[in-house]
Amino acid sequence: MNLFLKRTLVFLVLITIGVFGYSYYNDGLFSKPLSPKKTVKFEVDDLELEVFYNRPSKRGRDIFGGLVPYNEVWRTGANEATTFETNKTLTIKGNSLPAGEYTLWTIPNDTIWNVIFNSKQYPWGVDDTMKAMRDPNFDVINASFPIEKLKTFVEQFTIAFDNSTDNLSLTMAWDDIKVVVPLK
Repeated sequence: MNLFLKRTLVFLVLITIGVFGYSYYNDGLFSKPLSPKKTVKFEVDDLELEVFYNRPSKRGRDIFGGLVPYNEVWRTGANEATTFETNKTLTIKGNSLPAGEYTLWTIPNDTIWNVIFNSKQYPWGVDDTMKAMRDPNFDVINASFPIEKLKTFVEQFTIAFDNSTDNLSLTMAWDDIKVVVPLK
């Protein structure tokens, strides 16, 4: 066997070992992540909105009051902190949200949710003790919105924009709960 062929074989073996090692330590190379990343965009006229978040699944668990405790700050998704970006100033429950990028936090309760737009960007949603990393000194808006009980279950946490009646809103739904945040 010539030298070139031997080096090519050794190189391929090393690449194969690297791929399998990466796959083993990262829950599989081709497996679907448990909380996939999602970007939601909304554009109308000159308004552009975007939300980036990770979508955890119910998977038979008790969600609100269980996995997501009541009356505690939640990163509103999984993994990285959820981000909300607007290119225009918005009004949310009488409060002004200037154009810019924000992290989106919530404090779920059994009847209302506090929805928080925070001007600080965080590298991750929680610290090493699994507590939300939000610094309240950077809160721009902290407003309460009632929950809506759904008749069917939403398996995977979902954030969306709804403009179906010309009344723009940000919606969040998971399990049997939906929260609507009107945007003007």
